[in-house]
Amino acid sequence: MRSNIAAFLTALIVAACLTPIVRWIGLRIGAVAAPGGRHVHQTAVPRIGGIAIAIAFATPILALFVVDSAVSDVVRESSRLVLGAMLGSALMCVTGLIDDARGLRVAHKLLVQVVVACIAYAFGFRIEAIYVPLVGDLPMGIFGLPVTVLWIVGVTNAVNLIDGLDGLAAGVVFFAALTNFVITQISGFVLIGVMMAAIMGALLGFLFYNFNPARIFIGDAGSYFLGFLLATTSLAGASIKTSTAVSMLVPIIALGVPIFDTLFSMVRRWLERRPIFSPDRGHVHHRLLDMGITHRRAVLILYGVCVVFMAAAIGISLGKSWQMGVALVAVTATMIGLVRSLGYVQHLHLTKRQGIHLYDRHAERIRSLIPVFMQRLDGASDEAHVWTLLARASEQADLDSFEVLGAGDKAGPWRSWSRSPSIADRRGTVYAEFPVGRDDNARIWIKFGYRPDSEGISPYTDILLRLVVDVVELRLSALGSQLVPPRLAVPEPPATSGDVSIRVPQAAP
Repeated sequence: MRSNIAAFLTALIVAACLTPIVRWIGLRIGAVAAPGGRHVHQTAVPRIGGIAIAIAFATPILALFVVDSAVSDVVRESSRLVLGAMLGSALMCVTGLIDDARGLRVAHKLLVQVVVACIAYAFGFRIEAIYVPLVGDLPMGIFGLPVTVLWIVGVTNAVNLIDGLDGLAAGVVFFAALTNFVITQISGFVLIGVMMAAIMGALLGFLFYNFNPARIFIGDAGSYFLGFLLATTSLAGASIKTSTAVSMLVPIIALGVPIFDTLFSMVRRWLERRPIFSPDRGHVHHRLLDMGITHRRAVLILYGVCVVFMAAAIGISLGKSWQMGVALVAVTATMIGLVRSLGYVQHLHLTKRQGIHLYDRHAERIRSLIPVFMQRLDGASDEAHVWTLLARASEQADLDSFEVLGAGDKAGPWRSWSRSPSIADRRGTVYAEFPVGRDDNARIWIKFGYRPDSEGISPYTDILLRLVVDVVELRLSALGSQLVPPRLAVPEPPATSGDVSIRVPQAAP
């Protein structure tokens, strides 16, 4: 116990002293999280706090290799596990730091996480069997590696997703670490106990600066680091016992809040036909804020949920039937209350019943192309150049065609583009027409054609196409085109050069 206290205090002091230095460095190098979008903070805040947590955690663990004590002997005997945990967490921290500084594609981050998880498996952090209460051990066999990788990558990203409010991710991980610490004290896992003590000390020292209003964030470096450590240390107990079975129910409940949030986020995005890893403001902490709950109270509410899950996980780990029953009832009641209070069921039911798919492939492509399209339009020198750029953008957005129709009886088209010069079968094509100017005095209309996804038409596709037409109208007006009805003067944007690679077929008016 004295070694645990020493590790806790050492990590706490190092984190408390190092965090202000890391914050100063973040401000100097510009490694800050800007306000706006999904973020709820109002000022730029440094986001490299994970460095301070990682160093604070590593300090007492490495010190155990040079001091002489009974705990040090245990740590040295388990040096392979310690090395695997330190190496893997360091790689995760560096990956998160690069993501914080420059940004990484989702595929690249997942690839690194899978590689690091495989390294952890090689060092002994593995799921070779799963103990299911009332059933017994279920051997994994050849599925041991993929199941282990899935667990480590899943927990790592779950901790990352919950990092949305001041002090939330650090607090959630603190309670999960406290759960593991209590279980290790009951079971006698010395190595995991001292590692959990170091994590708790580092997090508590960091929370002095991270709790609302936060002066520094853990960033992806911290969330990846902490998620990896929680995932691997929950598996290490089996390795220390030389047993092959891991009761996954205990760590799953201990990490109930981030796992709950991750699963519902995936279901929500799937129903909305959006990429699984796309960011949004539908997480559990965002929904609490949308209910009118203050920032600090939302964090404290989720802390309370973590305490319930912590008690339930400890009760299940004791292994007695009545304790497991009470723990499962408490977890179930808490989950039902959380789901009902946050309106998850109503939201998912409404989304499914109405068949509203907020995003499809056309909406996503048009949304990403609009900034580039606007920049290219600034260099358009005449009307023909505008239509060429619109044709290029339509092709990149995977549209089938567009036509420029005359007003009145909408004769034409006298400007057109299509993906194929002759489309024999137009069944399934959806058309959207928009006036250039007001409906009552428009001189031309632009008509887009595209084939929607099988699940339905996204309402945002029409909205984004309307925005594209508005941008075209602004540029034509700035060029003094007679195709645009009189309107308020539009200042001429600076002209830039632009390459044209698509020729728009033209028909006589």
